[in-house]
Amino acid sequence: MLNFAILGAGSIARVMATTINKMNSSGNNIVKLAAVASRSLDKSKLFASEFNIEKAYGSYDELYNDPSIDLVYIATPHNFHYEQCKSCLQHKKNVLCEKPFTVNVKQAKELLDMAAEKKLFITEGIWTRYQPMRRIIDDEIKSGIIGHPMMVTANLGYNMTRKERLLKPELAGGALLDVGIYALNFANMILGDPDEVDSSCIKNASGVDMSNSVTFTYKDTAKMAVLCSSALCVSDRFGMIHGSEGFIMVENINNPQSLKVFDKAYNLIKEIKAPEQLTGFEYEVEESAKAIKIGEIQCSSMPHEKILYMMNLMDSIRAQMGIKYPFE
Repeated sequence: MLNFAILGAGSIARVMATTINKMNSSGNNIVKLAAVASRSLDKSKLFASEFNIEKAYGSYDELYNDPSIDLVYIATPHNFHYEQCKSCLQHKKNVLCEKPFTVNVKQAKELLDMAAEKKLFITEGIWTRYQPMRRIIDDEIKSGIIGHPMMVTANLGYNMTRKERLLKPELAGGALLDVGIYALNFANMILGDPDEVDSSCIKNASGVDMSNSVTFTYKDTAKMAVLCSSALCVSDRFGMIHGSEGFIMVENINNPQSLKVFDKAYNLIKEIKAPEQLTGFEYEVEESAKAIKIGEIQCSSMPHEKILYMMNLMDSIRAQMGIKYPFE
């Protein structure tokens, strides 16, 4: 059993704490929730009391210096990920970092190189890469049920105009890194790496993207993906995989709940529900813990090469949109 710690005590940290407790309650004891750290000792103590965590720290340094911790989950805003992951690695801690891994590819490469040098595990916790629905979707496509997949469309939008961290460039705000990342990963998992990428966006007064549209083109295969994300409006969250003989509709690309397969006459011919989840985070936790136990420094579901590719992709999209964070 690995000693698991959570760095941060916000909403996403609560989901992870719930996940670990549910895993343990169901008999999956691959990790133990051993510590939580935030900038407020009172907040950490309250969090620890609610989730039955033994250690509560009022500073991140205390967590870094705890020799008993095997794996740290980074659950803080985007702009803190790089420094906190780096500190964990410097203190010989394995890391599971919430998406986005960092805010740019330069930061990501430094962390991955450091992890390799120190022989420590590190990965990005973008849950859709680890969930079983990813394999189920892949299997349906590979079966040929919709013929050759030629086009992907996907959207993800929520009204998040009251979330301060999304509105400010100094906090690495914007829709792309928060929700657009899911649309990009959805298309990439299905069609692979594109030859060309084009994008446009609507910015707020501070200069971050609030809604965006990204197009992938694949020259040699005539494939295409059209992807939209927004922090201004509520979208249907559907992902569509269009093939030469039919199409697949995926409900909620942020956490796929089901898929429906239609033939070329638009008849529903198959429906698959997602396997029952604890929270959906359990898959990344389990894969991370198993990798650490066998001495791996990365997960097969989100290898370091793919982390770098996706970070570089988002850098290029931000460059097209004219978005650069003040700390870059």
